[in-house]
Amino acid sequence: MSEQVPPADEGVGAGSHLIPVSEGEWAGWASWEDDPFEDLVGPYYQRQEPGGAMVLAFRAEPRHMNGGGFMHGGNILTFADSALFTIARHEMAGSHGVTLHLAGDFLNPVPVGALVEARGEVTRGGGKTVFVRGMVTADGTPALSFTGIIRKVGKRA
Repeated sequence: MSEQVPPADEGVGAGSHLIPVSEGEWAGWASWEDDPFEDLVGPYYQRQEPGGAMVLAFRAEPRHMNGGGFMHGGNILTFADSALFTIARHEMAGSHGVTLHLAGDFLNPVPVGALVEARGEVTRGGGKTVFVRGMVTADGTPALSFTGIIRKVGKRA
């Protein structure tokens, strides 16, 4: 019996999937619907760039800031964790995954209003473990260099 692989726009939860955005600042991007944590901290938007690379983005808001007026480090790492899966989207096709490791080096502060983007590459894949490295930028200025490891834990239902 052959196993059917669901479309690449299906998320972890039942009914969770990418919704294309057709208006406003994020026209041409897509955002996950029904992802409880991203609903709280996002929304995050993703798109495929010419050449096939994936990019994840959001706009820095006052609710993302720490007491010093810059983005909270935990928020940047949360975004990087989500970016691991966006960057590895093609490698993860048809599989669920969990983050085994996430490390980052903070490079510059992120101010309110900045366009925050994450780009990167899969440095090793092909099996159950996927290695990713990437960069988070704020209005084009490097903010966080990160690496992560994803473990595939099963096929999507």
